[in-house]
Amino acid sequence: MHGSRPLHGSSASGGRGDRRWPVVPPGGDRFGVSPSSAIRWRQLERERGSCAPRKLGGDRRSGRIEAEAGFILSQVAATPDITLSELAEKLRQERGLGVAIGTIWRFFERRGITFKKKRRMPPSRTALTL
Repeated sequence: MHGSRPLHGSSASGGRGDRRWPVVPPGGDRFGVSPSSAIRWRQLERERGSCAPRKLGGDRRSGRIEAEAGFILSQVAATPDITLSELAEKLRQERGLGVAIGTIWRFFERRGITFKKKRRMPPSRTALTL
């Protein structure tokens, strides 16, 4: 033994669980991983019960805007021609939630809500109105 760690492979699991972790000797990677990696993997196993990788991708943050669904939909009902920028500003000012326009866009997209562009004033009979 060297200090408190054995130099040869042994179990660091202490009899907990069925997976046994080798102790990495100081200054060496006898088991093909660095000491810091072995420590991180062991810590993950203790915290989560497994060191297997988590699922990749997916939605991780829409819960913030979904919590404000009632507010957003009521703003749209009150002002049907509200822009995404105006809605983002209202969320920031009245709810303290800073979100990008794309976040609001995806909020409506998840619900299948679309908005058609409308002219702000009726077309002119005498001249082209842009």
